[in-house]
Amino acid sequence: METPWEYRYANRTKRMGSSVIRELLKLTEQPDIISFAGGLPAPEVFPVKKFQEACNIVLETMGAQALQYSTTEGYRPLREMIARHTARYSVNVDPDNILITSGSQQALDFIGRVFINQGDHIVVESPTYLGAIQAWNAYGAQYISVPSDEHGMIVDELEKALRIGPKFIYVLPNFQNPTGTTLALERRKQLVELADRYGVPIIEDDPYGQLRYEGEHLPSVVMLDSQHQGNNGHTYSGNVIYMSTFSKLLAPGLRLAWVIAPKEVIRKLVQSKQAADLHTATFNQVVAYEVGKGGFLDEHVKVIRATYKERRDVMLEMMAEVFPSEVRWTHPEGGMFLWGILPEGMDAAEVLKRAIEYKVAFVPGGPFHPNGGGENTMRINFSYSNPEVIREGITRLGNVLKELIVKK
Repeated sequence: METPWEYRYANRTKRMGSSVIRELLKLTEQPDIISFAGGLPAPEVFPVKKFQEACNIVLETMGAQALQYSTTEGYRPLREMIARHTARYSVNVDPDNILITSGSQQALDFIGRVFINQGDHIVVESPTYLGAIQAWNAYGAQYISVPSDEHGMIVDELEKALRIGPKFIYVLPNFQNPTGTTLALERRKQLVELADRYGVPIIEDDPYGQLRYEGEHLPSVVMLDSQHQGNNGHTYSGNVIYMSTFSKLLAPGLRLAWVIAPKEVIRKLVQSKQAADLHTATFNQVVAYEVGKGGFLDEHVKVIRATYKERRDVMLEMMAEVFPSEVRWTHPEGGMFLWGILPEGMDAAEVLKRAIEYKVAFVPGGPFHPNGGGENTMRINFSYSNPEVIREGITRLGNVLKELIVKK
């Protein structure tokens, strides 16, 4: 039934929708359901004691500043720390290349606000991150899907998409959400070269880059672009907007992320942020800097890697043991997710309904495909649950799949 409010909303709200995952999380809040649905870091790895110490130090030594309004760009010592870290990977940036945002989701929204006009085309991997689609739908984006495989976006399929004249290319090169796949090095180089040739910017979303459990670290797309552009010693002014977050390294409740971009782009994003929330919470930024300085992050990420690697290994081992042979899945080298592929014709959304009866949940893969398809795919999170829970949950899910595949 329509209410008087229905006639008062802006037209853009017609393009907004609730996150499938957020709605699903409500369903799985029942304590007896084992949920592999959320993209949640393990609370066991949150450095609670370190935060407690940092909060005390901040309040005792600079409480008035930490509780005051601050600059839109972000707490300068934190931006300096990020710049130093980025320089380790051969990308020369200074604090004016960096904007601190209230989580990566806010950065995605600002990119939409600054760049997307109604009807603009955006190139995305298929499947791609659902949060980006949700952010950009409100601005009237249309999506050009480029298929992907176990090595990430199939860049050989990209050139025909670029001929349409898209506004930008959006890519998650490391342990992608939702598939867990990594964009191969040669494809990264090809992506940078093609984007430069066609004059199309790249949005590199990299929340999981430091969470590698096996294999060699690959250079970021922004690093390859810096080399391609010949930035030699100059601050970065290339073709990539890079995003990352403290949500996976420290704690998601901080709502702290950052954008690295040419300075003129940062200035425009700053204007967008001023209109949205003035600045990211000062206290959160100062505490994060206090926690992260002095090399703590480098040591702490080793704890996260060890914890998540164990959980990934247990999940892969259990899937090999209890899943029907007709089901396939990715083998992520890092990150927080893997991707299940059911036999053609199966609907993961229908599987989920049966799985809920078995008290286990995952995310159906269809919504991650902006132009449709993928109904027989499923995203499964391994970072949140401990090994014992993973064993039980995958056993339940295996039983569901066996039952439904036999019926099929």
